Amino acid sequence: MQAKTEAVKVLIAGGGTGGHIYIGVALAREILRRDSRAECVFVGTKTGLESRLVPEEGFRLETIDSAGLKRVSAGAFARGLFLLPLSLAQSLRLVRRSAPDAAVGVGGFSSGPVIAAAWMRGVPTLVVEPNAYPGLANRWLARIVDVAAVALPEALAHFRGKGVVTGIPVRREFHDLKRREHRAGLDLLVCGGSQGSHALNAALCSALPELASLGPELRIVHQTGEKEWEMVEQAYRGAGVKAEVRPYLPRIYEELAEADLVLARAGASTLAELTVAGRAALLVPFPAAADDHQTRNAAALQRAGAARMIPERELGAARLVRELRFFLGHPEELRRMEEAARRLALPDAAARIVDLVMELARRERK
Repeated sequence: MQAKTEAVKVLIAGGGTGGHIYIGVALAREILRRDSRAECVFVGTKTGLESRLVPEEGFRLETIDSAGLKRVSAGAFARGLFLLPLSLAQSLRLVRRSAPDAAVGVGGFSSGPVIAAAWMRGVPTLVVEPNAYPGLANRWLARIVDVAAVALPEALAHFRGKGVVTGIPVRREFHDLKRREHRAGLDLLVCGGSQGSHALNAALCSALPELASLGPELRIVHQTGEKEWEMVEQAYRGAGVKAEVRPYLPRIYEELAEADLVLARAGASTLAELTVAGRAALLVPFPAAADDHQTRNAAALQRAGAARMIPERELGAARLVRELRFFLGHPEELRRMEEAARRLALPDAAARIVDLVMELARRERK
Protein backbone atom coordinates (compact mmCIF):
# COMPACT_ATOMS: atom_id res chain seq x y z
CA MET A 1 0.00 0.00 0.00
CA GLN A 2 1.41 3.39 -1.06
CA ALA A 3 2.05 5.84 1.79
CA LYS A 4 0.17 9.11 1.78
CA THR A 5 2.12 12.18 0.78
CA GLU A 6 2.86 14.70 3.49
CA ALA A 7 0.41 17.57 3.84
CA VAL A 8 1.56 20.86 2.36
CA LYS A 9 2.48 23.78 4.64
CA VAL A 10 2.18 27.37 3.39
CA LEU A 11 3.12 30.67 5.04
CA ILE A 12 0.80 33.54 4.04
CA ALA A 13 2.33 36.91 4.87
CA GLY A 14 0.66 40.32 4.88
CA GLY A 15 -2.13 42.35 6.36
CA GLY A 16 -2.87 45.84 7.57
CA THR A 17 -6.10 46.16 5.57
CA GLY A 18 -9.03 43.87 5.00
CA GLY A 19 -8.19 43.72 1.29
CA HIS A 20 -4.82 42.10 1.94
CA ILE A 21 -6.11 39.81 4.67
CA TYR A 22 -9.08 38.43 2.75
CA ILE A 23 -6.94 37.64 -0.29
CA GLY A 24 -4.94 35.41 2.07
CA VAL A 25 -8.08 33.92 3.59
CA ALA A 26 -9.47 33.06 0.13
CA LEU A 27 -6.21 31.31 -0.78
CA ALA A 28 -6.04 29.42 2.52
CA ARG A 29 -9.59 28.18 2.09
CA GLU A 30 -8.86 26.96 -1.43
CA ILE A 31 -5.75 25.12 -0.21
CA LEU A 32 -7.76 23.44 2.56
CA ARG A 33 -10.57 22.61 0.13
CA ARG A 34 -8.06 20.60 -1.87
CA ASP A 35 -6.41 18.97 1.14
CA SER A 36 -7.96 19.23 4.59
CA ARG A 37 -4.62 18.13 6.11
CA ALA A 38 -2.82 21.18 4.74
CA GLU A 39 -1.50 23.82 7.14
CA CYS A 40 -1.81 27.53 6.37
CA VAL A 41 -0.06 29.86 8.80
CA PHE A 42 -0.52 33.62 8.51
CA VAL A 43 2.20 36.13 9.39
CA GLY A 44 1.32 39.71 10.28
CA THR A 45 1.70 42.30 13.01
CA LYS A 46 0.10 42.66 16.42
CA THR A 47 -1.31 46.08 15.54
CA GLY A 48 -2.83 45.33 12.12
CA LEU A 49 -6.39 44.20 11.43
CA GLU A 50 -5.02 40.69 10.92
CA SER A 51 -4.56 40.34 14.69
CA ARG A 52 -8.35 40.19 14.93
CA LEU A 53 -9.56 39.00 11.54
CA VAL A 54 -7.24 36.03 10.98
CA PRO A 55 -8.17 34.23 14.26
CA GLU A 56 -11.84 35.01 13.56
CA GLU A 57 -11.46 33.18 10.25
CA GLY A 58 -10.05 30.17 12.09
CA PHE A 59 -6.37 30.44 11.11
CA ARG A 60 -3.20 30.70 13.18
CA LEU A 61 -1.36 34.01 13.16
CA GLU A 62 2.34 34.49 13.86
CA THR A 63 3.49 38.08 14.38
CA ILE A 64 6.60 40.12 13.61
CA ASP A 65 7.50 43.76 14.24
CA SER A 66 7.11 45.71 11.01
CA ALA A 67 5.90 49.10 9.79
CA GLY A 68 5.26 50.91 6.51
CA LEU A 69 7.72 53.07 4.61
CA LYS A 70 5.52 54.80 2.04
CA ARG A 71 3.04 57.68 2.51
CA VAL A 72 4.02 58.04 6.19
CA SER A 73 5.46 60.87 8.28
CA ALA A 74 9.22 61.34 8.67
CA GLY A 75 9.04 59.84 12.17
CA ALA A 76 7.08 56.81 10.99
CA PHE A 77 9.48 56.34 8.08
CA ALA A 78 12.45 56.37 10.48
CA ARG A 79 10.70 53.84 12.70
CA GLY A 80 9.99 51.59 9.70
CA LEU A 81 13.63 51.68 8.65
CA PHE A 82 14.74 50.96 12.22
CA LEU A 83 12.46 47.92 12.36
CA LEU A 84 13.64 46.39 9.07
CA PRO A 85 16.61 44.41 10.48
CA LEU A 86 14.48 43.19 13.40
CA SER A 87 11.57 42.14 11.17
CA LEU A 88 13.95 40.29 8.83
CA ALA A 89 15.63 38.49 11.75
CA GLN A 90 12.23 37.51 13.19
CA SER A 91 11.11 36.31 9.75
CA LEU A 92 14.23 34.20 9.30
CA ARG A 93 13.63 32.50 12.65
CA LEU A 94 9.98 31.94 11.78
CA VAL A 95 10.78 30.41 8.39
CA ARG A 96 13.40 28.13 9.92
CA ARG A 97 11.01 27.00 12.66
CA SER A 98 8.00 26.55 10.36
CA ALA A 99 9.83 24.87 7.44
CA PRO A 100 7.10 25.75 4.92
CA ASP A 101 6.82 24.28 1.44
CA ALA A 102 6.00 27.72 0.00
CA ALA A 103 5.57 31.32 1.15
CA VAL A 104 2.94 33.68 -0.25
CA GLY A 105 2.96 37.47 0.10
CA VAL A 106 -0.46 39.13 -0.09
CA GLY A 107 0.65 42.73 0.59
CA GLY A 108 1.08 44.84 3.69
CA PHE A 109 3.94 45.59 6.09
CA SER A 110 4.88 42.02 6.92
CA SER A 111 4.86 40.68 3.37
CA GLY A 112 8.29 42.05 2.40
CA PRO A 113 10.48 40.69 5.23
CA VAL A 114 8.77 37.28 5.28
CA ILE A 115 9.11 36.72 1.53
CA ALA A 116 12.73 37.94 1.66
CA ALA A 117 13.45 35.56 4.54
CA ALA A 118 11.83 32.65 2.69
CA TRP A 119 13.98 33.38 -0.37
CA MET A 120 17.12 33.53 1.79
CA ARG A 121 16.29 30.08 3.19
CA GLY A 122 15.54 28.58 -0.21
CA VAL A 123 11.75 28.38 0.20
CA PRO A 124 9.76 28.93 -3.04
CA THR A 125 7.92 32.27 -3.04
CA LEU A 126 4.90 33.87 -4.69
CA VAL A 127 3.47 37.37 -4.35
CA VAL A 128 -0.03 38.54 -5.21
CA GLU A 129 -0.24 41.91 -6.99
CA PRO A 130 -3.80 43.25 -7.24
CA ASN A 131 -3.05 46.58 -8.96
CA ALA A 132 -1.89 47.70 -12.39
CA TYR A 133 1.17 49.32 -10.82
CA PRO A 134 2.83 47.25 -8.07
CA GLY A 135 3.43 48.69 -4.62
CA LEU A 136 6.88 49.41 -3.20
CA ALA A 137 7.34 46.03 -1.52
CA ASN A 138 6.35 43.99 -4.57
CA ARG A 139 8.53 46.10 -6.88
CA TRP A 140 11.49 45.24 -4.68
CA LEU A 141 10.49 41.59 -4.27
CA ALA A 142 10.17 41.25 -8.07
CA ARG A 143 13.94 40.71 -8.16
CA ILE A 144 13.84 37.58 -6.01
CA VAL A 145 10.34 36.10 -6.07
CA ASP A 146 9.68 32.91 -8.03
CA VAL A 147 6.18 33.79 -9.29
CA ALA A 148 3.90 36.83 -9.22
CA ALA A 149 0.14 36.35 -9.49
CA VAL A 150 -1.19 39.59 -10.97
CA ALA A 151 -4.72 40.88 -11.42
CA LEU A 152 -4.09 42.95 -14.53
CA PRO A 153 -1.85 42.48 -17.59
CA GLU A 154 -0.40 45.98 -17.04
CA ALA A 155 1.51 44.66 -14.02
CA LEU A 156 3.36 41.93 -15.92
CA ALA A 157 6.17 44.20 -17.09
CA HIS A 158 7.28 44.80 -13.50
CA PHE A 159 7.97 41.13 -12.70
CA ARG A 160 10.71 40.22 -15.16
CA GLY A 161 8.86 37.45 -16.94
CA LYS A 162 7.68 35.82 -13.70
CA GLY A 163 4.15 37.23 -13.71
CA VAL A 164 0.95 35.26 -14.42
CA VAL A 165 -2.46 36.93 -14.87
CA THR A 166 -4.80 35.22 -12.39
CA GLY A 167 -7.26 37.83 -11.14
CA ILE A 168 -7.79 38.56 -7.44
CA PRO A 169 -9.16 35.87 -5.11
CA VAL A 170 -12.23 36.67 -3.06
CA ARG A 171 -13.99 34.70 -0.38
CA ARG A 172 -16.30 31.92 -1.58
CA GLU A 173 -19.36 33.69 -0.18
CA PHE A 174 -19.10 36.40 -2.87
CA HIS A 175 -19.33 33.72 -5.56
CA ASP A 176 -22.54 32.40 -4.04
CA LEU A 177 -24.50 35.67 -4.12
CA LYS A 178 -27.64 35.50 -6.24
CA ARG A 179 -28.70 38.04 -8.82
CA ARG A 180 -30.48 40.96 -7.20
CA GLU A 181 -34.26 41.14 -7.55
CA HIS A 182 -34.81 44.90 -7.51
CA ARG A 183 -37.81 45.91 -5.45
CA ALA A 184 -39.28 49.41 -5.17
CA GLY A 185 -36.76 51.93 -3.93
CA LEU A 186 -32.98 51.69 -3.64
CA ASP A 187 -30.82 49.78 -1.16
CA LEU A 188 -27.48 51.60 -0.88
CA LEU A 189 -24.38 50.09 0.73
CA VAL A 190 -21.70 52.63 1.68
CA CYS A 191 -18.30 51.08 2.30
CA GLY A 192 -14.99 52.90 2.51
CA GLY A 193 -12.85 49.83 3.06
CA SER A 194 -12.00 47.99 6.26
CA GLN A 195 -10.93 51.19 8.01
CA GLY A 196 -13.68 53.39 6.61
CA SER A 197 -13.33 56.56 4.53
CA HIS A 198 -13.52 60.06 5.96
CA ALA A 199 -14.43 61.48 2.54
CA LEU A 200 -17.37 59.11 2.07
CA ASN A 201 -18.52 59.65 5.65
CA ALA A 202 -18.36 63.43 5.25
CA ALA A 203 -20.17 63.36 1.90
CA LEU A 204 -23.05 61.30 3.27
CA CYS A 205 -23.35 63.46 6.37
CA SER A 206 -23.44 66.68 4.33
CA ALA A 207 -26.07 65.21 2.01
CA LEU A 208 -28.39 63.96 4.76
CA PRO A 209 -30.85 66.91 4.68
CA GLU A 210 -31.44 66.29 0.96
CA LEU A 211 -31.38 62.50 1.32
CA ALA A 212 -34.18 62.83 3.86
CA SER A 213 -36.36 64.21 1.07
CA LEU A 214 -36.03 60.90 -0.80
CA GLY A 215 -38.04 59.29 1.98
CA PRO A 216 -38.28 55.58 2.79
CA GLU A 217 -37.51 54.62 -0.82
CA LEU A 218 -33.82 55.05 0.00
CA ARG A 219 -32.48 52.46 2.43
CA ILE A 220 -28.86 52.82 3.61
CA VAL A 221 -26.31 50.52 5.23
CA HIS A 222 -23.18 52.54 6.03
CA GLN A 223 -19.83 51.14 7.17
CA THR A 224 -17.94 54.04 8.75
CA GLY A 225 -14.75 52.62 10.25
CA GLU A 226 -14.18 52.63 14.00
CA LYS A 227 -12.95 56.24 14.34
CA GLU A 228 -16.00 58.04 12.92
CA TRP A 229 -18.79 55.63 13.76
CA GLU A 230 -20.35 57.63 16.60
CA MET A 231 -20.13 60.92 14.67
CA VAL A 232 -21.81 59.47 11.58
CA GLU A 233 -24.49 57.66 13.57
CA GLN A 234 -25.37 60.90 15.38
CA ALA A 235 -25.55 62.76 12.05
CA TYR A 236 -28.09 60.26 10.66
CA ARG A 237 -30.10 60.43 13.85
CA GLY A 238 -30.05 64.23 13.88
CA ALA A 239 -31.22 64.42 10.25
CA GLY A 240 -34.01 61.93 10.86
CA VAL A 241 -32.65 59.54 8.20
CA LYS A 242 -33.07 55.91 9.08
CA ALA A 243 -29.98 53.83 8.32
CA GLU A 244 -27.98 50.90 9.63
CA VAL A 245 -24.67 52.48 10.64
CA ARG A 246 -21.88 50.07 11.57
CA PRO A 247 -18.16 50.54 12.27
CA TYR A 248 -17.18 47.36 10.42
CA LEU A 249 -18.85 44.67 8.34
CA PRO A 250 -16.81 41.45 8.72
CA ARG A 251 -19.24 39.48 6.54
CA ILE A 252 -19.87 42.25 4.04
CA TYR A 253 -21.11 39.72 1.50
CA GLU A 254 -24.30 39.53 3.60
CA GLU A 255 -24.92 43.27 3.18
CA LEU A 256 -23.85 43.09 -0.47
CA ALA A 257 -26.51 40.45 -1.07
CA GLU A 258 -29.17 43.02 -0.16
CA ALA A 259 -27.61 45.99 -1.99
CA ASP A 260 -28.81 47.50 -5.28
CA LEU A 261 -25.94 49.98 -5.44
CA VAL A 262 -22.58 50.28 -3.68
CA LEU A 263 -20.77 53.55 -2.90
CA ALA A 264 -17.14 52.62 -2.32
CA ARG A 265 -13.48 53.35 -2.79
CA ALA A 266 -11.76 51.66 -5.74
CA GLY A 267 -9.25 49.33 -4.11
CA ALA A 268 -8.49 46.25 -6.16
CA SER A 269 -9.99 43.78 -3.67
CA THR A 270 -13.21 45.80 -3.44
CA LEU A 271 -13.56 45.78 -7.21
CA ALA A 272 -12.90 42.04 -7.40
CA GLU A 273 -15.67 41.46 -4.86
CA LEU A 274 -18.07 43.74 -6.75
CA THR A 275 -17.48 42.04 -10.09
CA VAL A 276 -17.72 38.49 -8.73
CA ALA A 277 -20.91 39.44 -6.86
CA GLY A 278 -22.26 41.33 -9.89
CA ARG A 279 -23.16 44.62 -8.21
CA ALA A 280 -23.43 48.15 -9.62
CA ALA A 281 -21.23 50.77 -8.01
CA LEU A 282 -20.42 54.43 -7.59
CA LEU A 283 -16.63 54.49 -7.15
CA VAL A 284 -14.70 57.29 -5.44
CA PRO A 285 -10.96 56.64 -5.89
CA PHE A 286 -8.70 57.48 -2.97
CA PRO A 287 -6.59 60.31 -4.43
CA ALA A 288 -3.57 59.60 -2.22
CA ALA A 289 -3.32 55.93 -3.22
CA ALA A 290 0.15 54.93 -4.43
CA ASP A 291 0.67 56.01 -8.04
CA ASP A 292 -3.07 56.88 -8.21
CA HIS A 293 -3.84 53.22 -8.86
CA GLN A 294 -7.44 53.52 -7.60
CA THR A 295 -8.30 55.99 -10.36
CA ARG A 296 -6.98 53.50 -12.91
CA ASN A 297 -9.02 50.73 -11.28
CA ALA A 298 -12.24 52.78 -11.25
CA ALA A 299 -11.72 54.01 -14.82
CA ALA A 300 -11.45 50.42 -16.04
CA LEU A 301 -14.84 49.53 -14.53
CA GLN A 302 -16.41 52.73 -15.83
CA ARG A 303 -15.20 52.02 -19.37
CA ALA A 304 -16.76 48.57 -19.13
CA GLY A 305 -20.08 50.04 -17.99
CA ALA A 306 -19.93 48.34 -14.58
CA ALA A 307 -19.59 51.49 -12.47
CA ARG A 308 -19.64 55.27 -12.42
CA MET A 309 -16.55 57.08 -11.17
CA ILE A 310 -16.79 60.20 -9.01
CA PRO A 311 -13.48 61.97 -8.32
CA GLU A 312 -13.26 62.86 -4.64
CA ARG A 313 -13.11 66.59 -5.45
CA GLU A 314 -16.56 66.25 -7.07
CA LEU A 315 -18.11 64.26 -4.23
CA GLY A 316 -20.48 66.86 -2.84
CA ALA A 317 -24.03 66.60 -1.57
CA ALA A 318 -25.52 67.78 -4.88
CA ARG A 319 -23.63 65.22 -7.00
CA LEU A 320 -24.40 62.37 -4.61
CA VAL A 321 -28.13 63.16 -4.43
CA ARG A 322 -28.30 63.54 -8.23
CA GLU A 323 -26.77 60.09 -8.72
CA LEU A 324 -29.08 58.44 -6.21
CA ARG A 325 -32.17 60.09 -7.71
CA PHE A 326 -31.13 58.78 -11.12
CA PHE A 327 -30.82 55.19 -9.94
CA LEU A 328 -34.10 55.41 -8.01
CA GLY A 329 -35.78 56.22 -11.30
CA HIS A 330 -33.79 53.87 -13.55
CA PRO A 331 -33.58 50.33 -12.12
CA GLU A 332 -32.88 49.07 -15.64
CA GLU A 333 -29.51 50.87 -15.49
CA LEU A 334 -28.65 48.92 -12.33
CA ARG A 335 -29.35 45.67 -14.13
CA ARG A 336 -27.19 46.72 -17.09
CA MET A 337 -24.28 47.63 -14.79
CA GLU A 338 -24.62 44.35 -12.90
CA GLU A 339 -24.27 42.36 -16.12
CA ALA A 340 -21.24 44.43 -17.11
CA ALA A 341 -19.66 43.74 -13.72
CA ARG A 342 -20.15 39.99 -14.08
CA ARG A 343 -18.43 40.04 -17.48
CA LEU A 344 -15.31 41.45 -15.81
CA ALA A 345 -15.17 38.85 -13.04
CA LEU A 346 -12.48 36.19 -12.78
CA PRO A 347 -14.24 33.87 -10.32
CA ASP A 348 -11.56 31.18 -10.41
CA ALA A 349 -8.70 33.47 -9.30
CA ALA A 350 -8.12 31.62 -6.03
CA ALA A 351 -7.88 28.29 -7.85
CA ARG A 352 -5.45 29.73 -10.40
CA ILE A 353 -3.16 31.11 -7.69
CA VAL A 354 -3.29 27.95 -5.58
CA ASP A 355 -2.33 25.95 -8.68
CA LEU A 356 0.85 28.05 -8.77
CA VAL A 357 1.43 27.66 -5.01
CA MET A 358 1.07 23.89 -5.19
CA GLU A 359 3.45 23.72 -8.13
CA LEU A 360 6.03 25.64 -6.09
CA ALA A 361 5.46 23.37 -3.09
CA ARG A 362 6.00 20.26 -5.22
CA ARG A 363 9.20 21.78 -6.57
CA GLU A 364 10.44 22.28 -3.00
CA ARG A 365 9.88 18.60 -2.18
CA LYS A 366 11.73 17.19 -5.18
